Amino acid sequence: MYPGTWARTDPDKPALVMAGSGRTTTYAELDERSLRLAHVLADAGLRAGDVVAMVSDNQPEAFEVYWAAMRSGLYVTAVNHHLSVGEAAYVLADCGAKALVVSAAKSELARDLLDHGVPERRLVFGGSVEGYDDYAAALAGAGTAPLAEQPHGDDLLYSSGTTGRPKGIKQPLPAIAVDEPGYSYVTIFGGLFGYGPETVYLNPAPVYHAAPLRFMGTVQALGGTVVMMERFEPAAFLDAVQRFAVTDTQVVPTMFVRLLKLPEEVRRGYDTSSLRTVVHAAAPCPVEVKQAMIDWLGPVVHEYYASTEANGATYVGPQDWLAHPGTVGRPLMGTPHVCGPDGAELGTDEVGTVYFEPDEGRVPFEYHADPERTAATRHPDHPSWSTVGDLGRLDADGWLFLTDRAAFMIISGGVNIYPQEIEDLFSLHPEVLDVAVIGVPDDEMGERVVAYVQPADGVSRDGLADRLREYARERIARFKVPAEFLLVDDLPRTPTGKLVKGRLRDRYQAEAGQGVVR
Repeated sequence: MYPGTWARTDPDKPALVMAGSGRTTTYAELDERSLRLAHVLADAGLRAGDVVAMVSDNQPEAFEVYWAAMRSGLYVTAVNHHLSVGEAAYVLADCGAKALVVSAAKSELARDLLDHGVPERRLVFGGSVEGYDDYAAALAGAGTAPLAEQPHGDDLLYSSGTTGRPKGIKQPLPAIAVDEPGYSYVTIFGGLFGYGPETVYLNPAPVYHAAPLRFMGTVQALGGTVVMMERFEPAAFLDAVQRFAVTDTQVVPTMFVRLLKLPEEVRRGYDTSSLRTVVHAAAPCPVEVKQAMIDWLGPVVHEYYASTEANGATYVGPQDWLAHPGTVGRPLMGTPHVCGPDGAELGTDEVGTVYFEPDEGRVPFEYHADPERTAATRHPDHPSWSTVGDLGRLDADGWLFLTDRAAFMIISGGVNIYPQEIEDLFSLHPEVLDVAVIGVPDDEMGERVVAYVQPADGVSRDGLADRLREYARERIARFKVPAEFLLVDDLPRTPTGKLVKGRLRDRYQAEAGQGVVR
């Protein structure tokens, strides 16, 4: 199923509406424009299995790129536009992109990428950027003849790596045509949440994230209407729900917090009665936050636990969650197993690493061009079982509860941040002897990044935190830059050199309670 299916039966129906500007793309327009782009990419030499990448803010053209790939048997890689130029260039090189489409709103990053070996076929929409061809002109000059074949494409998306390099997750291409049923995300999530032609789906999240991209693609595959916010603002979100009579949406817990922080009279002033499902994922949600959302909106709050790797998933509806507060659900895709360090399965309510055993016929994920990292995700005795490093427990009834996320991984505002990358950044800094990065609780973001720094001998502490912050801002994405730099005399390490981060978390909480740290 794809836009062409609905262009034939309901051509003027909106496939996508921008919540702020009201700009609308009909199914007929999305079908034709994605077809034209498919011809442009084919003329550039892209064939089934090749990769087209995009660097885009939330704009309709992102889905022209998405569907051009999906109807051409291509992989589409959406690059996080908040990455530094070095990080973005790595993703483009690692995925092997043969074409790049960028938004002129990201012109600085687009220009900087020209110095890093970007693909020869480069297009820009929404304005001009030197070194990129005009997207609109390219589409205007392309044909609209039906494609001889339309093998189904897929996404090739990246998550952050524990050593600082993003990891590409590549699945085999679906063995179906784009107009045939059977694409996994459409089958699983479309069926679970009942998406279809009557769906009006509000997306408040960046299009480069896996869940927003996949869910919006699912809604369009099933003939619904996507309403896409340019960016999330709590009052604007509620206004969009009311104006467009939104039936379904997906958010992260940080958005819940910001919505709940609106004055009650503001929240109650919007009509949210059209909402059928409010799905959340991407980060742990405090029990009290979710309870408050259910108290406000009613039993429409659904949760699933999954990852960009898509190695497994669990799901819990509102009624079951109320009976089991804090659970992330029961199996939806794959079978979860909680295992100890030696790989042995643990008993009821024992905490260990969460592995997923794939459903029959499903191929385990692989990190693109990285067999070592792929191997590290596999169970020692069951090669098809895989983990993304999350810790959790299964209760007697099979409900999964998460107790930690990927060991030291920090989740801030629904985004995964790996401390090792930040620590490596400072490892050779002349003013730093040692550094440890942890996540600490934050009421709004879930967690925030804190760096403990042991200054090098003879280094003045005056202004050091500001210098380190500026150093980081020049080299990594801003959302990874520590919110706090705490200067200490030493750091807790084992005789083998491993940081004991639990002590740092305890220290932070103790000092925060005494008013020692902000």
